[in-house]
Amino acid sequence: MHEYLVEQPRDLGQVQADELRVKKQGGIVWMAMAMMVKTRLWLGGEVSEQRDLPLIRRLIQRVRRCAAHRPLLVCTDGLVSYIRAVRETFRDPIHTGQGGRPRLRPWRHVLIAQVVKRYERRRVVDTERRIVEGTPARVETLRRRSQGGGVINTAYIERLNATFRERLAPLARRCRAVARHTMTLHEGMFLVGTVYNFCTPHESLSPTQQTTPAMAAGITDHCWTMHELLSFHVPLSRWAPPKRRGRPTRTLQGLIERWCA
Repeated sequence: MHEYLVEQPRDLGQVQADELRVKKQGGIVWMAMAMMVKTRLWLGGEVSEQRDLPLIRRLIQRVRRCAAHRPLLVCTDGLVSYIRAVRETFRDPIHTGQGGRPRLRPWRHVLIAQVVKRYERRRVVDTERRIVEGTPARVETLRRRSQGGGVINTAYIERLNATFRERLAPLARRCRAVARHTMTLHEGMFLVGTVYNFCTPHESLSPTQQTTPAMAAGITDHCWTMHELLSFHVPLSRWAPPKRRGRPTRTLQGLIERWCA
């Protein structure tokens, strides 16, 4: 359902991403998530036993499936993997009709900003804001369009992290509800995230009426109930014939004419 409704191209404006350190039976796992700042829409997440480049790359790939070719500001913490993942993911192949691998062209106006916090005795004592890609004027323009006043920050995704810690027991600090399997965290994350997008009104979006992040993003026009969410029917994807060398058999040709015409 998340892939069918949320992972559709739209003007994201500003995206914030962050990671959560989660205790699991037998070790530690990392949960990386991203959100659209203007509508507070949760764009998805990934879970991995390592806080490394493959985890961040999978997360940024989800963000790309949600992004249209519009100016985009990505705000993260000081993890250097975000810079490489954004630069590698937001590229399109240039087809020239010649053989070989096509050259990749980076998206225009994809800006990167980072907020680096320095801790002493578990308290923040200094905050450094870096602009990795783009000019300060362009970054400030996109930031103001999506969040209004303030400065470059990751406060919105950190607030969303607190919401997930409140609603998913294994994410709570100093608790006994430890997940046994990584898949449990992955499925629980998407359940909580989907409920947050479609069923939970966000007070900062509209002070006069109940507005969910999905409503603010134009995905739906009303606040969903849990029954409506859990009973939603996702249409099957269009069947694509398998790629094989040579002429297709009569049976395969009949299937293609029936399902792909």
